[in-house]
Amino acid sequence: MQAALLRRLIAEAIGTMILVLFGAGAVVAAIAASGGAPISYPALGMIALAFAFGIAIAIYAFGTVSGAHINPVVTVGLAIVRRFPWAEVVPYLIAQAVGAVLAGLLIVAAFGSGATDFLTGGTELGTGVDWTRGIVAEAIGTFLLMLAVMALAVDRRAPSGWAGLMIGLAIGTGILMVGPLTGGSFNPARTFGPYVTTAMWGGTVPWNNFAVYLIGPLIGSVAAVLTYELVARPERPGAAAQGTQGPVRGRKVPMPEDDQPELRKR
Repeated sequence: MQAALLRRLIAEAIGTMILVLFGAGAVVAAIAASGGAPISYPALGMIALAFAFGIAIAIYAFGTVSGAHINPVVTVGLAIVRRFPWAEVVPYLIAQAVGAVLAGLLIVAAFGSGATDFLTGGTELGTGVDWTRGIVAEAIGTFLLMLAVMALAVDRRAPSGWAGLMIGLAIGTGILMVGPLTGGSFNPARTFGPYVTTAMWGGTVPWNNFAVYLIGPLIGSVAAVLTYELVARPERPGAAAQGTQGPVRGRKVPMPEDDQPELRKR
């Protein structure tokens, strides 16, 4: 394995670990603070902020190293529209899964094995929510997330410095809407890590619902990248934005005078 790729994979694992540790960890903290009672909507708002700022920090820390996908459906979505090399997709997915499991283990280390009684902060379908509604909800939230990724992290026309904060807030916004329905995962790794950790301690895991957290986010991600490519039409430089294909080189943006010969004569 190339040293550069290994460094990117380590960055992906750490970034995903941060996302799950502080996001799912906030879920455990909220439930523990309420004595095991169900999460209230104000508490959900605090969880959404924990996710938003945790993700923002991970993106600012590792965005220039690996692109800070920290989400399997982000990686797959970018590969589908040729913004990321397919050869690196599987290694990225493995690194993200490893980071998510490590986060689950750290949550147990911090809160004790009792955290697994709360699914280690994992997501599950709300009361009365079936697969169809769950998939739709997860797709909606992931669509907003991936739209933010395309607009602020991929499109070369985006203002610099805003990607981490706005992508994090996009996830927080999605959680505020669909959290009561599915927990607001939008990320198979975010659900997978706590599930695995809970299973390691013998807890009950709703694996039959995991497909919702895989299918819904994948649909939302693909819909968002295709929509952005077709509608917003971001510039596509000769080199890929991320991965092994080198730096991005933009093109000169013509000034208004370039399109108006009469102005050039003055």
